[in-house]
Amino acid sequence: MRDAHERAVLGAAIQRELPTLGICRGLQLLNVQQGGTLHQDVPTHARYDVPPDHEAHEVRFVDGTRLHRLYGPTASVNTLHHQTIDRLGSGLSVGAVADDGTVEAIELQGKPVLAVQWHPEMMRGRAGDPAFAWLIQAAST
Repeated sequence: MRDAHERAVLGAAIQRELPTLGICRGLQLLNVQQGGTLHQDVPTHARYDVPPDHEAHEVRFVDGTRLHRLYGPTASVNTLHHQTIDRLGSGLSVGAVADDGTVEAIELQGKPVLAVQWHPEMMRGRAGDPAFAWLIQAAST
């Protein structure tokens, strides 16, 4: 029931072109919504052995993406997920990857929709996180 509800809400947001930021499960949901698939269990990315604001690894942003414009070339992020993108969904582009090749951020082409695999709301710099600033700016226009 949760999946069906969240997919309906996400579908309506996309259709109405509402600025949307997916975080962790939100990235996974967006990918599945667009016909993509997930690796079901990736324990190396489920770092529950450290505090949630622990910078577990670096991500590299893809040149030319909105995420690259927001964050720059790299960012250190936490990792609190056990599922990752396998096959990318239709209309999505990769915005960032980890050193091991894991897709860490995606964008929906032509729509105000971004999604990140990490939890910026749990990071030490959350108040100034570029994704939150983007969402606030995009929603206020």
